[in-house]
Amino acid sequence: MISPYRILGVPEQATDADIKQAYLQRVKDNPPDRDPARFREIQEAFEAIKDQDRRLRHALFAMPRVEFDTLLAQAFGQSATGETMPVDDFLKLASTLTIEKSLAQLTKTPS
Repeated sequence: MISPYRILGVPEQATDADIKQAYLQRVKDNPPDRDPARFREIQEAFEAIKDQDRRLRHALFAMPRVEFDTLLAQAFGQSATGETMPVDDFLKLASTLTIEKSLAQLTKTPS
């Protein structure tokens, strides 16, 4: 999951006004009729951090979405950098995966 701060191009210490200005500039550069997916990503990023309350909520409760295969590749040094992930980081990321979702994907029957 890409950080909403990164999507909007603002630092984590940005003010409400800075975030709103960055959002408006990103929307101007990426109108919904040109790239609806990018526009939606920008909109969701803004909604996640648009005021102090939401930034606090994001900092406390936002969990990264990680694909299991990507997590394993990072953990065992098969990432682009070739470096292995520290064990503590691996365990933190692994705890964010939902077992039900992983099992559902594995047990899907082809239609």
